[in-house]
This record gives sequence, C-alpha cells and structure tokens, in this order.
Amino acid sequence: MMNNICYVVAMRAEAEPFIKKYGIKEVEDFFAPLPCQLYEGMVNGMKLSVVLNGQQHGSDLVGCEAASIATMAAIQKLNPDLIINSGTCGAFLANGAGIADVYIGNRAMFHDRRVPGDDAWSTQSIGNYPVWEGSKQLAEDLGFKTGKVTTGSSLDMQPCDLKMIQENGGELKDMEGAAVGFVCSLFGKPVLYVKSVTDLCDSGAETFEEFSRNLGKACEALKNANERIIEHLSAQR
Repeated sequence: MMNNICYVVAMRAEAEPFIKKYGIKEVEDFFAPLPCQLYEGMVNGMKLSVVLNGQQHGSDLVGCEAASIATMAAIQKLNPDLIINSGTCGAFLANGAGIADVYIGNRAMFHDRRVPGDDAWSTQSIGNYPVWEGSKQLAEDLGFKTGKVTTGSSLDMQPCDLKMIQENGGELKDMEGAAVGFVCSLFGKPVLYVKSVTDLCDSGAETFEEFSRNLGKACEALKNANERIIEHLSAQR
C-alpha cells in the first residue's frame, strides 16, 4: 500500500505546477547544507513529498550528480514507499513521439558511460535499472505510452550516445532518470518514471531552442499526468 509518495524532480519549472495544484508547502532547510528543497503535504490520505534538486549559481541543478544526491537524501530522511522521478525528456519522431507526450518509463540506463572491459564492467556502466512493478499496469490503466529511459550528463547528443541508445532500445533521453534508478537500486526502493517530451532528438532542430520553446507545454502535460497518477495511486489504497 502506498502511504508515502516522494517525487524527485530536477527543475522548478517541472515541479511548480504540481506543487501549486496540491498546495503543498516548503519545509525550509530540511536538507541543509544540501541544496535540495522539500515540499510536502497530505493528498487523498497519502503523504506527498516533492524533492527538488535545488539551485546553484542561480540555476536549477540538473544532471546525474544532483539527482543522485537528492534521491539519496530523500530516501534516507523521508523513507518513502515509492520514488517517482518526474520530468521532461527528449524522444524520437522515428518511435512515434510528439511534443508533450507523456511516457511511463519501463527501464532506465545510462547512454554515455563507456567503460571498456568485460561484460561485468559494461553491465555496471550501462545500468539497466528496473522500475516499480506496477508501472506497466498503471500505464495501461491511464493510457500512457511506455519507453526505456536513457540518461546522460549533457543536453546534446553525440553520435556515440545515439549508437548506445539505439543498440539498447532507448526511447527517452534525459539527464537524471538512471541516476535516480541507481540510488533506488542500492536502497531497494521502487521507482516510477513519468516523463514529458520537450524535444525530438531526430527532428533536426537545435536541442536547447526546441527544449526552451516547449518546456511550458510539456510541464503542463506533466502536471496533468501526475494528477491522474496520484488519483490512481490513492484509489488503490
């Protein structure tokens, strides 16, 4: 039974519509001296926490390192029943993706960790982390697309990254998902991925420009999806 749900989110823009919807309040300095920020409250009888990576030098902390720290701090201090990594991502026209489409992740891997050596080194570097066992049924019940999340430390995509994504069946490109999955695997915590598309990696458009243009639309779709997910999870209780 899900009584304690924790979202781990990189960017304020991704979380703010959701935070405002439920009126959850910030618990100031909860993770100090870490930059992570906590918002929490009760929704439909469940404790709902939203942990942001926080900011440094005036911008949101994105990427694997910040996501790992936020996830570890959240698990250790909040002990949630489920971690939900919610955020925006890139996807591929060739796989039928469109701007602001919402996906539920069915696996998570790193696409830019190239560690030469035997199969054990390769397996560890790529990750291929599992997701919460209820992810597939939730996607079916709510009519969301599903896809494999692939994670790297850069917004752009180099040819070697694309090769890794294609060879491993990747469909969604982000900067946090597999890092969250890595930490959850260490603690034995289930993780659900909710991703909304801001940019199409094979559209020919410049990535940051397309991301910036579509961020608001994708975040609104993300909020609507998360409302439905919270209702679904609370109904199952």
